[in-house]
Formats: sequence, C-alpha cells, structure tokens
Amino acid sequence: MTGINPPLQVVGFVSTRRGDTERGPHIRVRPDDAQMRGIVDGDLVWIYGPRRHDLAKVTIDDSLSRGGVVVRDVAGLALSEIVRIVRIDDEERPVLNPPPV
Repeated sequence: MTGINPPLQVVGFVSTRRGDTERGPHIRVRPDDAQMRGIVDGDLVWIYGPRRHDLAKVTIDDSLSRGGVVVRDVAGLALSEIVRIVRIDDEERPVLNPPPV
C-alpha cells in the first residue's frame, strides 16, 4: 500500500527557543498515515509545504486526528496549511555526521 500520498493538514505547530533540549525540524504523524507512505518512527522525510520543502525527523503519534500532523521548527508552515511528506530512501539520505577520514 506504499506510494499513496494524500495531503495532510498542519493541526499543531511548535516553535522552540535557544536552550530548549529538543530542537530542530520534526513532524508527528498518525500510525495509519505513516504506514500508507512507508514511513516508520525515526525516519527522515521531506515535508513539502506551499512555499518550500524541508527535511524533518518523524515521530509516530496515536493521539492525532486522521490526516493531521504537528510540526516543530519547520520554517514556512503555519496552522491549517496542507503538506505532503515523502520518505527519504537510504541511497538519497544525506550524511549528517560523516566519519573522520
């Protein structure tokens, strides 16, 4: 059932401040919405919004309503906007901390 990617609506937005323990781009998604896209907890995904796209880490959250997502620190998004998320394949995944040579 992978390959299906209906739009999702931003139902929550979290903006962090310097010094917060958890910071950076992040998206929370329902398990059934994640499953139909082939996404599992901890995956890195592209979030495509109306103005730009960003990379973010995924957390599965049972408490969300179907078709809704909560984003953290994703610039260019606001409540009630429509987004699409696409899992990054392992071949395309950027190396965030390359090993020393």
